[in-house]
Amino acid sequence: MNFDYLEAFMYVVRFKSFHKAADALYLSQPSITARIKGLERELETQLFTRQGRGVTLTAKGKEFIPFAEQMIRTYQQSKQKLQTKTDERKFTFGANIITAQYVLPHFLRYFQEMQPDLEYDVVCGGNESMMEAVSRNEIDIAFVRQQGKELDDLIIRPFLDNSILLVVHPDHHFSSTLQYTAHKIAREPLVFFECGAFNWNLVHKIFEAHNVKPTIRHRVGNMEVAKSLIVNRAGIGFLPKLAVKKELESGELRSIDVSHLMNFNQQIEGVQSVGNPLSLPIERSLLESVKLFEQQSSLISAH
Repeated sequence: MNFDYLEAFMYVVRFKSFHKAADALYLSQPSITARIKGLERELETQLFTRQGRGVTLTAKGKEFIPFAEQMIRTYQQSKQKLQTKTDERKFTFGANIITAQYVLPHFLRYFQEMQPDLEYDVVCGGNESMMEAVSRNEIDIAFVRQQGKELDDLIIRPFLDNSILLVVHPDHHFSSTLQYTAHKIAREPLVFFECGAFNWNLVHKIFEAHNVKPTIRHRVGNMEVAKSLIVNRAGIGFLPKLAVKKELESGELRSIDVSHLMNFNQQIEGVQSVGNPLSLPIERSLLESVKLFEQQSSLISAH
């Protein structure tokens, strides 16, 4: 069976769109359509039905997914066995410091279970240095702060939600069900953590927009110190969601709704080079590892 047909099928399954699958594979939409039609001819069955601009799997299409995955996996494994290069390099992850500390240890546990034979390195650094290393093909994929821009030589995709939260000690007089004004928040002693991993200008803009000066009691450059100060009631603070996930789940900290003041939605993005695309098995393992990481967080929160 034609490997290109299988690859096109799995990309359409993932993106639920011929057009988006074509963009991801750097092909024209007619090429993707032709490959899907070729696969359907070989299988003598319809795999997708169109719904507006998107597509939906047929019942037979859903049944075919595990077989397609197995054939792709077998193809990749046989290709690796036949290519006996002595200089083949390891797979390399890159991440900014916060992502490396609070996400990768959990995420990589799932990834390693899916890719037990893959050797990999982890490189940590600032967002800009990570992106430059990806451009030079020194890193296969880097996880960095949301960029808000597109670059010709890089593929940038959302990876995990890392919105900024206002967090307080659970006994703090702020209620998680109320919406407080910027003036009210500014009167509270603030633990202000600032580093290059996130767009902290958003926090400053809250107070600038309301012409009020915040009461910054502690300025710290270490995340654990910032969390410890808030846990020990030294003040309240704005911290990234992934960094305080454990404390929110355990009840050591509580988040306060400030969405009415500013859009604090931020993403950790996966960045890879256009000239160094990930193999389909690696990409699927990455996506599945993210899903398991998020599901585990939800299960812990439920308890």
